[in-house]
Amino acid sequence: MKTKIPLTVIILLNTLALLAQPEMYYGDTSRSGKPFSKDPHVIRFEGRYLMYISAPPSDGGDDGMQGWEIGIAESTDLINWEKIGSVPPSGKVEAKGICAPCALVVNDTVHLFYQTYGNWRNDAICHAWSTDGIHFTRNTTNPIFHPTGDWTSGRAIDAEVYSFNNQYYLYFATRDPDMRIQIMGVAVSPLDGDFKRESWTQKCNKPILAPEFPWEGMCTEGASVIQKGEWLYMFYAGAYNNKPQQVGVAKSRDGLKWEKLSNKPFLTNGDPGTWNSSESGHPHIFEDEDGSTYLFFQGNDDNGNTWFISKVEIGWNDSGPYFK
Repeated sequence: MKTKIPLTVIILLNTLALLAQPEMYYGDTSRSGKPFSKDPHVIRFEGRYLMYISAPPSDGGDDGMQGWEIGIAESTDLINWEKIGSVPPSGKVEAKGICAPCALVVNDTVHLFYQTYGNWRNDAICHAWSTDGIHFTRNTTNPIFHPTGDWTSGRAIDAEVYSFNNQYYLYFATRDPDMRIQIMGVAVSPLDGDFKRESWTQKCNKPILAPEFPWEGMCTEGASVIQKGEWLYMFYAGAYNNKPQQVGVAKSRDGLKWEKLSNKPFLTNGDPGTWNSSESGHPHIFEDEDGSTYLFFQGNDDNGNTWFISKVEIGWNDSGPYFK
């Protein structure tokens, strides 16, 4: 005989489940039939917020490396989001898939930087541009960047492009020559370089950030950069997905040499039973027009069967960022 659960208990359990979820809790179901949104990047453009995300293959989740595209969601309050479009792969370079977007608004144009996916050590960074934030034209020199040198496998993923010191800085994740350890590097371009392949100059011959603390495992990736005063702050992901991946912070005065703020993560995964118990990863730090800043990140509680995106508000003091 089945035991009937009292209605009051059901209501209490549902209430506790809602309390365990953050105010923003976005997972698009249109591609795979289950909530699955990764790698957030948010901008304010033409009076609304746009969030670019990695969207999985239409036939499943994160168990395949081919068929990814970039999803686009819209919001007026940074809490409630609705999918309004997508950027599918285009051409031979992107044929196996694209993901991990970074969006940069320059004047009235959205510039999108993203990686090819499914090519292993040959994945590289591409660029496209749009005047409406939805329909994109590809850079004819794609892929625009991959790293060189005996310290790297040549792969480039997780682009972050930031304007600083009268240049564009391109931060990227790569792997060591054996394709085991995820490490990070940087390249620069003049402001008038149109983001073309020939405009980028690699500025490192070794990693600018690499895993060194136990919580970082074998991976540092997913850079997101913001300037506060004389310092650049980089939010980054440590450890591979669901190991658990968590978020750390580093700082730099010149954009090239980085110092980690702590040997502990800034944003941890959640406790057992919470929505992000498997990880809190792939950060994006967003500064709104009023100066308020929010840290967007991905999380899940089922080892990557589903993925949601949330955010927390960040404050700043002389020591750096803190949770408001």
